[in-house]
Amino acid sequence: MDIKTQLQLKQTQQLVMTPQLQQAIRLLQLSRMELVEIVRQEMLENPFLDEYASAETDTEVSIDGMSEQPGEEATGSLDREDEVDVLSIPNDISEWQSYMDSGQSLPNQARDDQEQPSFESMVTAPTTLGEHLLWQLHMSHLEGAELAAGEAIIGNLTEDGYVPSPLEEILSPYGEEIVAAGPRALETIQDFDPPGVGARDLAECLLIQVRQLGISDPLVGEVIRKYLDEVGKGDFEKIAKGLGVPVSEVFRVVDLIKELEPKPGRPFGGREAIYVSPDVYLMKMGEEWMILLNDDGMPKLRINSYYRELLKHGSSMTPEDKEFLLEKVRSASWLIKSIDQRQRTIYKVTRSILDKQRDFFEKGVRFLKPMVLRDVADDIGVHESTVSRITTQKYLHCPQGLFELKFFFNPGIQTLSGEMLASESVRAKIRDIIRAEDAAKPMSDQAIAEMLRLEGIDIARRTVAKYREAMAILPSSRRKKSR
Repeated sequence: MDIKTQLQLKQTQQLVMTPQLQQAIRLLQLSRMELVEIVRQEMLENPFLDEYASAETDTEVSIDGMSEQPGEEATGSLDREDEVDVLSIPNDISEWQSYMDSGQSLPNQARDDQEQPSFESMVTAPTTLGEHLLWQLHMSHLEGAELAAGEAIIGNLTEDGYVPSPLEEILSPYGEEIVAAGPRALETIQDFDPPGVGARDLAECLLIQVRQLGISDPLVGEVIRKYLDEVGKGDFEKIAKGLGVPVSEVFRVVDLIKELEPKPGRPFGGREAIYVSPDVYLMKMGEEWMILLNDDGMPKLRINSYYRELLKHGSSMTPEDKEFLLEKVRSASWLIKSIDQRQRTIYKVTRSILDKQRDFFEKGVRFLKPMVLRDVADDIGVHESTVSRITTQKYLHCPQGLFELKFFFNPGIQTLSGEMLASESVRAKIRDIIRAEDAAKPMSDQAIAEMLRLEGIDIARRTVAKYREAMAILPSSRRKKSR
């Protein structure tokens, strides 16, 4: 067998992920607030990007019988690299006219050097649980080692206000004197506000609240110390038998315990609220649905005329300076095109969702139809991954409420008649059944599955349990309440 090295030429095609293409894909999956932040950062770094004012803040599009969107088709594409010939920018009016300046030179406007303070500088940060407790600690009678032990304990509390570890383990790094002062410091902290803070477990937390609230009923303390597990399971008969009291008396005690706070640190909330800003609005005007893309707060970009003219007539520039300007104008052009392509893709996806889920927008969640990414991808002529990216962290506001675009994509469940029903519609039916049940005799998952089967929905008990848990609904044993 003759084995030798040979050189062969082979021509192949492959998709190259250029930096511009990577930027366009990255912009697709950003939320609107993240995109605004990225754009403003790019404006600080790229002198070619300029913001202009516009009388229109929203782009309005009609679905039924009207054109898709005023203006030309997007000049950028995510399927190929569309390099910009920067040297021809001044003469290429058709492509650049909408982004260019009106021809004015570098503005010479007076600036107000006295900057106004930002709104954030005038807003007070919310008080944390640790700050609230430290304030009380320093107002208490503790001094020396006890004060130091109290500060260490407070610094180690969880967000819910519990002591996560044994005192000796928490205080041992500070020395034996601090360890010895720990029990006294903890006892003082447990008298602070909020009631129940500084507890080592749930039972101790509830007992502290009972003491501070002055509840003298001995049954309350007995149930908390011995029967918390049974309270969680709703096994009131076992509690009544163990205490030798009627079940009605157990119901009364349990109702009182439910009024206590199992997480004392909850009001101070360690997590900041996350605000959602819709990317698109869907409104009905008469018999016609309208799509409005949310451009509020989004800078409207164009190529800065001063730097454009500088590049056009800058014959005296060094090659390094010219290359720098060329790189910046390419980057600015691609950013403008990528944002335009992103907005158009959001519109197309929303239009496709409207066409397929019109009954949902008209009548509610019970009429939501099964839909997968491929349905929309085939409709608008893009890959499924593009639809996945464009629906991530994007929100739609409609008459039915505020929904993430991914909400409309859910698998179907086959009914006994052979039709397909969206899983979200089944969740809504389960939610309605549980809301209408007798609180004293809640329905089991099997009973709910049988009730759905009577409505023509073939669903297993374990599927009901999965949907119930996804909706954060407790099992029947823990939903039981006194009459």
